[in-house]
Amino acid sequence: MDRRTALGLGTVATAGTVFGSAVPAAADPAEAATTGGGDRERLAARIAAVFQRESTRAGGNWQAYVSLTGPDGPLVAVDESADLRIEAYSVNKIAVAVAVLDKVDRGLLTLDHQVEVTQAIVVTGGDGIFSLDGAYPSLVTIGHVLANLLTVSDDTAVRLCGLVCPAAELNQILVAKGFPNTQVQPVANPNRFFLGTSTPRETHDLLRALVGGTLLSPASTDLVLRLLRSPVAFTDGVRREMSSAERARVATKAGWFVDARHEAGVIFDTAGAPLVTYALFADGQAGADDFGATHPAVQARARWGRRVMDLTAGFGGAGVAHRRHTYRPSNGG
Repeated sequence: MDRRTALGLGTVATAGTVFGSAVPAAADPAEAATTGGGDRERLAARIAAVFQRESTRAGGNWQAYVSLTGPDGPLVAVDESADLRIEAYSVNKIAVAVAVLDKVDRGLLTLDHQVEVTQAIVVTGGDGIFSLDGAYPSLVTIGHVLANLLTVSDDTAVRLCGLVCPAAELNQILVAKGFPNTQVQPVANPNRFFLGTSTPRETHDLLRALVGGTLLSPASTDLVLRLLRSPVAFTDGVRREMSSAERARVATKAGWFVDARHEAGVIFDTAGAPLVTYALFADGQAGADDFGATHPAVQARARWGRRVMDLTAGFGGAGVAHRRHTYRPSNGG
């Protein structure tokens, strides 16, 4: 790892930030505040220091891009192999949803359009709930498919998206939106694909465009963020050590396969404005057969998320604010 990058030197330093020796009494020495510059430059450096500490502790390979939103644009905190094109796995389900919703926005598809869930299309043994139904065929709406795609990371939902947005069309949509490295991998069946590749920078930029309102319509944007911020969305990583209210401020999507453990998302301030955008890709750690919360990279992201939430307390984001949908538990009835 390039320690200058991990500690924010380069991007942060260009804003006039220089590391000093003074450390607040309550601060971790690894998160030493900077002297000079502004509060956001110091915050970016501390976020970078947490990443450096936790990624080193977890070991393996890390490719990451993290920025802090500011009034003058994003301030880069972490830039670690950010342009390396790698297998994004289920993080690319965000890109799949974007392509499907682009067709909705253009009037080529509707959320209440129904697709058939046949036994042949179900991915068995993987993630999601369609494989647990045990009764096929059934009909579900595109809205239902997307809800399962972005919350419980349903693998069958990927194939159902392919029925309405084939691989070639999906890739063309992403290229047209400015994401040539974020591409699914076509197979012989034009309606099926592997989830393909991206780079940390492109995943970060896609998320920035989403929350900035330049990627999809307001309604489609709200749908994606509502799903990624929902209580049932991924909680083992960045959101694990957070209250329910704090989790609702984080839109996140994880991806895992073989020895890779990825996660990307946005942390919003209390008013709903985007504050921190992150793309954290990791592979090569121990425990390749552990897909739970105890994997070293997943634990690292959980510690990073908790610390970043604490560090950003009192800071405001910038740009379009996205309201939080109220969580109301139900007891049935």
